[in-house]
Amino acid sequence: MQLTFSKYQGTGNDFILIDNMDKSINLTREQIAFMCHRRFGIGADGLMLLEPEEGYDFRMVYYNADGNESTMCGNGGRCITAFARMKGVIDKQATFLAVDGPHKSWIHEDDSVSLEMMTVTEIQRHADHLVINTGSPHYVTWVNDTEAVDVFGKGRDIRNRAEYGKDGINVNFVQKLENGIRVRTYERGVEDETMSCGTGVTAAAIAWSDKQRGRFTVPTTTPGGILEVSFNKDTESTATDVILKGPATFVYEGNIALPGAINI
Repeated sequence: MQLTFSKYQGTGNDFILIDNMDKSINLTREQIAFMCHRRFGIGADGLMLLEPEEGYDFRMVYYNADGNESTMCGNGGRCITAFARMKGVIDKQATFLAVDGPHKSWIHEDDSVSLEMMTVTEIQRHADHLVINTGSPHYVTWVNDTEAVDVFGKGRDIRNRAEYGKDGINVNFVQKLENGIRVRTYERGVEDETMSCGTGVTAAAIAWSDKQRGRFTVPTTTPGGILEVSFNKDTESTATDVILKGPATFVYEGNIALPGAINI
């Protein structure tokens, strides 16, 4: 089976994008994991299908690198917006449906993409961390220096704690800067640190606001680049009008042959 794909990345968070507006493509978990594999396949943090959805410009269907359908991906939402424009599905604005509900997105003159994230209705505060769901569940903890953290080792341990169930949780290590924050993230499904995580930096930025109220814009540095998170804090534990902004970059387009039997 020959499959045409495009590769995009948003601050180093990279994705395989496939046009499935005619609903002709049905992929197995093994095929998706094969394509995302960095030695045997194309290599990516996840794979997305661009599909039709009545009442919307499109539907975003997102899979983690392990081949399982996942929760919302913020950088993925920005990248699929850019992909939809390249495919002529939209011009500069989109309303689309993802697993966590409807989203709006728009492309700026410099080709950066803004994505309206879901409203945060609860912030769980613990002694040494916070838990915030921004479309995906995130554990946020503060560190003095993100470069000194064993993100893989500590992130994996926290991700697999029994309290987070079989699906686990994404883990963010966050350093406060003079202007904004620096974030490193261990992502479930990828089971490793990623260069950037859109829902993760959104959770970290909201955590940074602590119990303050008002409108905030938080520059956020990741290993893959800089994102910007804006939001309203109406109460100590809610955030509305949450916007994630940053680059969504086309890398290349290609074709891949999918073997019938896959064992990697």
